[in-house]
Amino acid sequence: MYKSKIKVHKSKNTPKVAIVFPGQGSQRVGMGLDLYKTSPAARAVFEAADDTLGFSLSSLCFEGPDNELRRTINTQPAILVVSIAALKYAQERGLLEGQFKPAFVAGHSLGEYSSLVAAGVLSLPDAVRLVRERGRLMEEAGQKCPGGMVALLGLNEGTAEEICQVTGTEIANINCSGQIVISGSKNAISNAIDVARAKGARRAISLDVSGAFHSSLMQWARRGLKRVIDVLHFHNPRIPIIANTTAKPLIRANAVRAELQNQLCRCVHWQKSVEFMRDEGVSTFVELGPGDVLTGLIQRICPDAKAFKLNDIIALEGARS
Repeated sequence: MYKSKIKVHKSKNTPKVAIVFPGQGSQRVGMGLDLYKTSPAARAVFEAADDTLGFSLSSLCFEGPDNELRRTINTQPAILVVSIAALKYAQERGLLEGQFKPAFVAGHSLGEYSSLVAAGVLSLPDAVRLVRERGRLMEEAGQKCPGGMVALLGLNEGTAEEICQVTGTEIANINCSGQIVISGSKNAISNAIDVARAKGARRAISLDVSGAFHSSLMQWARRGLKRVIDVLHFHNPRIPIIANTTAKPLIRANAVRAELQNQLCRCVHWQKSVEFMRDEGVSTFVELGPGDVLTGLIQRICPDAKAFKLNDIIALEGARS
């Protein structure tokens, strides 16, 4: 039997670095343009994505329009491409060598697909095609089974579970202490907002998404995604990937396949993922991609850790100095 050469580091004495990739919601018109103009390696990522998809995804990233960029079918490949462009720029500049060489990679929801490219599990063209199809399936699932997502601020996991039991919603993301996202049908979500406020939620924020992601309402999309995954070639990860659904390392290709299918309908355990990496000795987290959502979450989860956002040229060059 083949034995993976990847070893999960157990020593907590040597500081380690983790690379993390953002998910849907981090998009903005103009993202990645500075990378495209400055870096040949980043530019090649955008050009490869445009060739793979047969249309100018790069123009959509750089120029919009915003309403098209925010469509799930477009948002997901766009964020992946910008994230990988940032990764290639960082590698081109030698920013991920030596003390910044990653011991783990992880991504939040969609960001998990970016981590697959970073870990050598999928080629960039295969990842772009897969994520484009994932976005299409999730968008259509939202039309077949209309639903939504709400971020509950100021409640613990136990209270969120009580709300879900009462309203028929499901926990979709546990991002950090006091920030939990739930998914469900539109009526269930509306009821959950009222119940959450009655239970003392500081805020209940409806998210701008096209469906009830990471819930059982995505089962239709899961079946479609499996058909696409089954025909793609997956390599064993060169770097352990921390799985969204288990907050444990993925080191085999078959485990990655199963994770991608399960992830559509199950909770993203981001807080536990970050805590796992911290407990394995990670003291520095580097966020690659648009926005800085994960940097903020990590700072709340692990106040003693260093968290950097390398999402624009100024930040990238700053990390080099």
